[in-house]
Amino acid sequence: MLAPALKPVFKLWYNPKIIGRENIPEKGALVIACNHIHVYDQCLTIISTKRPINYMAKKEYFEGKLRGFFRFVGCIPVNRNGRDTDAVASALTVLRRDGAVGIFPEGTRNKTDAFLLPFKFGAVSMAKKTGAMVLPAAVTGDYEFRSKNLTVRFGKPFSVENMTAAQANEKLFNEVAALMNMNLESNRSCKKTG
Repeated sequence: MLAPALKPVFKLWYNPKIIGRENIPEKGALVIACNHIHVYDQCLTIISTKRPINYMAKKEYFEGKLRGFFRFVGCIPVNRNGRDTDAVASALTVLRRDGAVGIFPEGTRNKTDAFLLPFKFGAVSMAKKTGAMVLPAAVTGDYEFRSKNLTVRFGKPFSVENMTAAQANEKLFNEVAALMNMNLESNRSCKKTG
């Protein structure tokens, strides 16, 4: 798919650190849930695994200059004005076939001063409906040429089967926040020793 071609180019240009890629299950239904800071966030996950990942992406991306890219990488267009039942149905179909779906639970890129926006329930809801594992992930840093701090970190996958939606969403939020803090602390330590 795209990953073999994307990986060397993306890594050369942005120089990302990938931590915890061994936590990405090689098979089975999987919802990858990550914070959202940049339009290319999904690329960090795509280059971290050989698994195809279908990312949920706002439909406006399919109308702009990058529309070919988003179609090519198998993104699922989402109309964010209300509940998009077609997008949800497409994602559930992927999961029921033991595929992987990527989602940004914040629902939009975080352009605020908040550390992390409140999570919507889509990720944990899809996992509960399909028995998928949830994999928390965190992106921090700058998308600059040969970045010194761009990092993606994957946590441990977990099941939401025995949790309420509220419990699962709180756990997911806390896990992503903790991973973000680990990234930031790691980068601070590198600066001190560098």
